[in-house]
Amino acid sequence: MRIAFIGDIVGRPGRKIIKDKLHAFKKEFNIDFVIANGENASHGFGLTVKNCDELLKCGIDILTGGNHSFDKKSDMLALLETKPVLRPDNYPEGVLGSGVRVVMVNDEKLAIVNLMGMYSMPHVENPFNWASKLVEKLHNEGIKNIFIDFHAEATSEKRVLHMMFKNRVSAICGTHTHIGTDDLQIDEGTAYVTDVGLTGCRDNVIGMEKEMPIYRATTGLNGHFKVPNACKSILQFVVLDIIDGKTIEAFKVKSYCSSHEDVITKAFVE
Repeated sequence: MRIAFIGDIVGRPGRKIIKDKLHAFKKEFNIDFVIANGENASHGFGLTVKNCDELLKCGIDILTGGNHSFDKKSDMLALLETKPVLRPDNYPEGVLGSGVRVVMVNDEKLAIVNLMGMYSMPHVENPFNWASKLVEKLHNEGIKNIFIDFHAEATSEKRVLHMMFKNRVSAICGTHTHIGTDDLQIDEGTAYVTDVGLTGCRDNVIGMEKEMPIYRATTGLNGHFKVPNACKSILQFVVLDIIDGKTIEAFKVKSYCSSHEDVITKAFVE
Protein backbone atom coordinates (compact mmCIF):
# COMPACT_ATOMS: atom_id res chain seq x y z
CA MET A 1 0.00 0.00 0.00
CA ARG A 2 1.08 3.56 -0.62
CA ILE A 3 -0.06 6.14 1.91
CA ALA A 4 0.57 9.86 2.28
CA PHE A 5 0.70 11.94 5.43
CA ILE A 6 0.22 15.72 5.39
CA GLY A 7 1.67 17.79 8.24
CA ASP A 8 -0.27 20.31 10.34
CA ILE A 9 -2.83 22.09 8.13
CA VAL A 10 -2.94 25.72 9.28
CA GLY A 11 -6.06 27.74 8.47
CA ARG A 12 -7.52 28.77 5.14
CA PRO A 13 -4.17 28.98 3.27
CA GLY A 14 -3.46 25.35 4.20
CA ARG A 15 -6.92 24.22 3.15
CA LYS A 16 -6.68 26.14 -0.13
CA ILE A 17 -3.37 24.66 -1.27
CA ILE A 18 -4.70 21.18 -0.46
CA LYS A 19 -7.80 21.90 -2.52
CA ASP A 20 -5.65 23.15 -5.38
CA LYS A 21 -3.09 20.35 -5.43
CA LEU A 22 -3.98 17.18 -3.54
CA HIS A 23 -6.10 15.42 -6.19
CA ALA A 24 -3.32 15.83 -8.76
CA PHE A 25 -0.68 14.53 -6.36
CA LYS A 26 -2.80 11.48 -5.49
CA LYS A 27 -2.98 10.65 -9.19
CA GLU A 28 0.68 11.45 -9.91
CA PHE A 29 2.05 9.31 -7.08
CA ASN A 30 -0.65 6.59 -7.10
CA ILE A 31 -1.52 7.23 -3.46
CA ASP A 32 -4.01 4.79 -1.95
CA PHE A 33 -4.81 6.53 1.33
CA VAL A 34 -4.26 10.04 2.75
CA ILE A 35 -3.84 10.95 6.41
CA ALA A 36 -3.54 14.57 7.55
CA ASN A 37 -3.17 16.42 10.83
CA GLY A 38 -6.11 18.83 11.04
CA GLU A 39 -5.95 20.32 14.54
CA ASN A 40 -5.07 23.80 13.19
CA ALA A 41 -7.24 23.69 10.08
CA SER A 42 -9.91 26.15 11.25
CA HIS A 43 -8.54 29.66 11.85
CA GLY A 44 -5.34 28.04 13.16
CA PHE A 45 -7.03 26.58 16.24
CA GLY A 46 -9.17 23.44 16.14
CA LEU A 47 -11.36 21.94 13.44
CA THR A 48 -14.96 22.75 12.51
CA VAL A 49 -17.47 20.41 10.92
CA LYS A 50 -17.55 22.61 7.82
CA ASN A 51 -13.79 22.62 7.34
CA CYS A 52 -13.56 18.89 8.04
CA ASP A 53 -16.06 18.18 5.26
CA GLU A 54 -14.09 20.50 2.97
CA LEU A 55 -10.85 18.60 3.58
CA LEU A 56 -12.46 15.19 3.16
CA LYS A 57 -13.84 16.30 -0.20
CA CYS A 58 -10.31 17.32 -1.22
CA GLY A 59 -9.16 13.69 -0.96
CA ILE A 60 -8.09 13.30 2.67
CA ASP A 61 -9.30 10.01 4.16
CA ILE A 62 -8.72 10.60 7.88
CA LEU A 63 -7.72 13.54 10.09
CA THR A 64 -5.58 13.37 13.22
CA GLY A 65 -5.30 15.89 16.04
CA GLY A 66 -3.23 17.23 18.90
CA ASN A 67 -3.24 19.84 21.65
CA HIS A 68 -5.72 22.04 19.72
CA SER A 69 -8.15 19.22 18.99
CA PHE A 70 -10.75 20.53 21.42
CA ASP A 71 -10.34 24.28 20.79
CA LYS A 72 -13.69 24.16 18.98
CA LYS A 73 -15.17 21.71 21.42
CA SER A 74 -18.76 21.35 20.18
CA ASP A 75 -17.61 20.81 16.60
CA MET A 76 -14.96 18.33 17.67
CA LEU A 77 -17.33 16.29 19.80
CA ALA A 78 -19.65 15.98 16.81
CA LEU A 79 -16.77 15.07 14.49
CA LEU A 80 -15.45 12.35 16.78
CA GLU A 81 -18.83 10.65 16.69
CA THR A 82 -19.61 11.01 12.99
CA LYS A 83 -16.45 11.55 10.89
CA PRO A 84 -13.06 9.88 10.30
CA VAL A 85 -11.42 12.18 12.85
CA LEU A 86 -9.01 11.15 15.61
CA ARG A 87 -7.76 12.90 18.74
CA PRO A 88 -4.64 11.80 20.64
CA ASP A 89 -5.38 8.37 22.03
CA ASN A 90 -3.54 9.01 25.30
CA TYR A 91 -5.93 11.70 26.54
CA PRO A 92 -7.15 10.68 30.01
CA GLU A 93 -9.97 8.19 30.37
CA GLY A 94 -13.40 9.73 29.89
CA VAL A 95 -12.52 11.98 26.95
CA LEU A 96 -14.81 11.32 24.00
CA GLY A 97 -13.38 9.78 20.86
CA SER A 98 -10.36 7.68 20.03
CA GLY A 99 -6.87 7.97 18.65
CA VAL A 100 -6.91 4.66 16.81
CA ARG A 101 -8.69 3.69 13.62
CA VAL A 102 -8.21 0.48 11.65
CA VAL A 103 -9.09 0.78 7.97
CA MET A 104 -8.83 -1.41 4.89
CA VAL A 105 -6.41 -0.28 2.19
CA ASN A 106 -6.01 -2.54 -0.85
CA ASP A 107 -7.57 -5.40 1.13
CA GLU A 108 -5.05 -4.98 3.95
CA LYS A 109 -5.58 -3.63 7.44
CA LEU A 110 -3.89 -0.33 8.33
CA ALA A 111 -3.97 1.06 11.86
CA ILE A 112 -3.74 4.85 12.17
CA VAL A 113 -2.60 5.90 15.64
CA ASN A 114 -2.59 9.46 17.04
CA LEU A 115 -0.49 10.13 20.16
CA MET A 116 0.55 13.30 21.99
CA GLY A 117 3.75 14.07 23.85
CA MET A 118 4.06 15.34 27.42
CA TYR A 119 6.43 18.33 27.34
CA SER A 120 4.57 21.67 27.02
CA MET A 121 1.31 19.86 26.27
CA PRO A 122 -2.08 19.34 27.96
CA HIS A 123 -2.25 16.60 30.57
CA VAL A 124 -2.12 13.19 28.91
CA GLU A 125 -1.16 9.65 29.85
CA ASN A 126 2.48 8.67 29.30
CA PRO A 127 2.62 8.14 25.50
CA PHE A 128 5.48 5.65 25.63
CA ASN A 129 3.80 3.27 28.05
CA TRP A 130 0.49 3.82 26.28
CA ALA A 131 2.01 2.98 22.92
CA SER A 132 3.64 -0.18 24.29
CA LYS A 133 0.28 -1.63 25.29
CA LEU A 134 -1.44 -0.37 22.13
CA VAL A 135 1.11 -1.74 19.65
CA GLU A 136 1.13 -5.10 21.44
CA LYS A 137 -2.69 -5.20 21.21
CA LEU A 138 -2.62 -4.43 17.49
CA HIS A 139 0.00 -7.11 16.87
CA ASN A 140 -2.09 -9.62 18.81
CA GLU A 141 -4.99 -8.76 16.50
CA GLY A 142 -2.81 -9.58 13.50
CA ILE A 143 -2.36 -5.97 12.38
CA LYS A 144 1.12 -5.36 10.99
CA ASN A 145 0.66 -2.06 9.13
CA ILE A 146 0.77 0.63 11.83
CA PHE A 147 1.16 4.38 11.22
CA ILE A 148 1.72 6.77 14.15
CA ASP A 149 1.25 10.54 14.12
CA PHE A 150 3.16 11.65 17.22
CA HIS A 151 2.13 15.21 18.06
CA ALA A 152 4.89 16.47 20.34
CA GLU A 153 6.93 19.58 21.13
CA ALA A 154 10.17 17.91 22.18
CA THR A 155 12.27 16.33 19.46
CA SER A 156 13.78 14.03 22.07
CA GLU A 157 10.35 12.54 22.83
CA LYS A 158 9.89 11.75 19.15
CA ARG A 159 13.30 10.11 18.93
CA VAL A 160 12.54 8.05 22.03
CA LEU A 161 9.36 6.74 20.44
CA HIS A 162 11.31 5.83 17.32
CA MET A 163 14.00 4.00 19.30
CA MET A 164 11.31 2.07 21.17
CA PHE A 165 9.21 1.06 18.18
CA LYS A 166 11.46 0.79 15.15
CA ASN A 167 10.93 -2.61 13.54
CA ARG A 168 7.58 -2.82 15.36
CA VAL A 169 5.52 -0.23 13.47
CA SER A 170 5.49 0.90 9.85
CA ALA A 171 6.00 4.63 10.38
CA ILE A 172 6.32 7.34 13.02
CA CYS A 173 5.77 10.86 11.71
CA GLY A 174 6.04 13.87 14.00
CA THR A 175 3.79 16.92 13.99
CA HIS A 176 3.19 20.07 16.08
CA THR A 177 6.26 22.31 15.64
CA HIS A 178 5.17 23.31 12.09
CA ILE A 179 8.86 23.31 11.10
CA GLY A 180 9.86 20.45 8.82
CA THR A 181 12.98 18.51 9.75
CA ASP A 182 15.53 17.06 7.36
CA ASP A 183 15.76 13.57 8.85
CA LEU A 184 13.34 11.37 6.92
CA GLN A 185 14.72 7.85 7.17
CA ILE A 186 13.82 4.18 7.07
CA ASP A 187 15.31 2.33 10.02
CA GLU A 188 14.69 -1.44 10.33
CA GLY A 189 11.55 -1.12 8.24
CA THR A 190 10.14 1.86 10.15
CA ALA A 191 9.88 5.23 8.41
CA TYR A 192 10.63 8.16 10.71
CA VAL A 193 10.66 11.95 10.49
CA THR A 194 10.81 14.23 13.51
CA ASP A 195 8.38 16.73 11.99
CA VAL A 196 6.70 16.79 8.60
CA GLY A 197 6.20 20.56 8.74
CA LEU A 198 3.12 22.69 8.26
CA THR A 199 0.85 23.00 5.27
CA GLY A 200 -0.06 26.69 5.13
CA CYS A 201 1.76 30.03 5.19
CA ARG A 202 5.51 29.70 4.87
CA ASP A 203 6.44 33.42 4.97
CA ASN A 204 5.33 34.24 8.53
CA VAL A 205 5.79 32.53 11.92
CA ILE A 206 4.61 28.89 12.06
CA GLY A 207 1.76 29.79 9.71
CA MET A 208 0.60 32.84 11.70
CA GLU A 209 0.85 36.59 11.15
CA LYS A 210 4.27 37.74 12.37
CA GLU A 211 3.18 40.72 14.50
CA MET A 212 1.86 38.88 17.55
CA PRO A 213 4.69 36.33 17.77
CA ILE A 214 7.19 39.24 17.61
CA TYR A 215 5.23 41.11 20.30
CA ARG A 216 5.18 38.02 22.50
CA ALA A 217 8.89 37.38 21.97
CA THR A 218 9.90 40.96 22.80
CA THR A 219 7.52 41.70 25.70
CA GLY A 220 6.71 38.33 27.24
CA LEU A 221 2.99 39.12 26.97
CA ASN A 222 0.50 36.83 25.28
CA GLY A 223 -1.96 37.70 22.56
CA HIS A 224 -4.11 36.07 19.91
CA PHE A 225 -2.27 34.57 16.95
CA LYS A 226 -3.99 35.00 13.60
CA VAL A 227 -3.66 33.18 10.28
CA PRO A 228 -2.90 35.65 7.45
CA ASN A 229 -5.57 36.20 4.80
CA ALA A 230 -2.89 36.27 2.09
CA CYS A 231 0.54 34.67 2.10
CA LYS A 232 3.00 32.43 0.31
CA SER A 233 1.88 28.89 1.11
CA ILE A 234 3.39 25.42 1.04
CA LEU A 235 2.03 21.86 1.03
CA GLN A 236 4.28 19.34 2.81
CA PHE A 237 3.69 15.60 2.97
CA VAL A 238 5.47 12.26 3.10
CA VAL A 239 4.69 9.25 0.92
CA LEU A 240 5.25 5.76 2.32
CA ASP A 241 5.30 2.40 0.55
CA ILE A 242 4.38 -0.27 3.09
CA ILE A 243 4.58 -4.01 2.53
CA ASP A 244 3.83 -6.56 5.25
CA GLY A 245 4.17 -3.97 8.01
CA LYS A 246 7.49 -2.56 6.79
CA THR A 247 8.16 0.68 4.93
CA ILE A 248 10.31 -0.16 1.93
CA GLU A 249 10.43 3.30 0.35
CA ALA A 250 9.61 6.83 1.50
CA PHE A 251 9.98 10.36 0.22
CA LYS A 252 8.89 13.86 1.21
CA VAL A 253 7.27 16.42 -1.08
CA LYS A 254 7.37 20.19 -0.59
CA SER A 255 5.05 21.95 -3.04
CA TYR A 256 4.86 25.74 -3.24
CA CYS A 257 1.92 27.92 -4.24
CA SER A 258 4.13 29.90 -6.62
CA SER A 259 6.01 28.78 -9.72
CA HIS A 260 8.80 27.15 -7.69
CA GLU A 261 9.43 23.54 -8.60
CA ASP A 262 8.33 20.89 -6.12
CA VAL A 263 11.12 19.57 -3.92
CA ILE A 264 11.19 15.79 -3.46
CA THR A 265 13.55 14.25 -0.93
CA LYS A 266 14.07 10.50 -0.63
CA ALA A 267 14.37 8.88 2.77
CA PHE A 268 17.77 7.83 3.99
CA VAL A 269 17.85 4.06 4.53
CA GLU A 270 19.83 2.87 7.54
